[in-house]
Amino acid sequence: MNTKKMLITLAGIMGIGLFFWFDLQRFLTLEALKANRQALMDYYAAHRVATVAGFMAVYIVQTTLSLPGAAVLSLASGAIFGSIMGTVYANIAATLGATLAFLVARYLLRDAVLNKFGGKLEGINKELENRGFNYLLFLRLVPVFPFFLINLAAGLTRLPLRTFFFGTMVGIIPGGFVYVNAGASLATIESLSGIASPRVVGSFALLGLFALIPALYSKFKDRTRG
Repeated sequence: MNTKKMLITLAGIMGIGLFFWFDLQRFLTLEALKANRQALMDYYAAHRVATVAGFMAVYIVQTTLSLPGAAVLSLASGAIFGSIMGTVYANIAATLGATLAFLVARYLLRDAVLNKFGGKLEGINKELENRGFNYLLFLRLVPVFPFFLINLAAGLTRLPLRTFFFGTMVGIIPGGFVYVNAGASLATIESLSGIASPRVVGSFALLGLFALIPALYSKFKDRTRG
């Protein structure tokens, strides 16, 4: 690993270490969000651009470093910015963060990630390489694999960056909207687990299956030809 890659890797490790050392996760809880919602909204009313920029920066760093707190950040986006603009800001930030994580996995951490998750990622890698956009869309729509793991897995394949970017951006819209829209009615939320009901998860699964149809058809054609 050359010096530049080593410095970037060390910076990332230091960022993760500081997050847990200072227990910053305590600010990314449902209780903390409820307690600070009014202060955040007041700050947004006085400093709109700074609030949006600060929120997106935090979300991008959280996603890039695969830190906990994405659900609460999505709720915060809805609570502060409303359902529509909150979804836009959260989607852009999550997509950029995921793309940075993808690039980190591809160019900095390939060997380390393969050593740690290689066995679990083998099936995902093969499908992402062969089916591309549709399979990635399926993975984003159906909550089967953790968000961060998909970012790492995709970075270890030959999946084009553009395909990853747009597949992620489109695929996370439904799930993101559910959490952001819930955040717009923050007072009614008792727990994070209650947001994604079985009916909502089932709807995502159905969307994912529709997204997967072209990939399944292509796979079927390959087998019949073989």
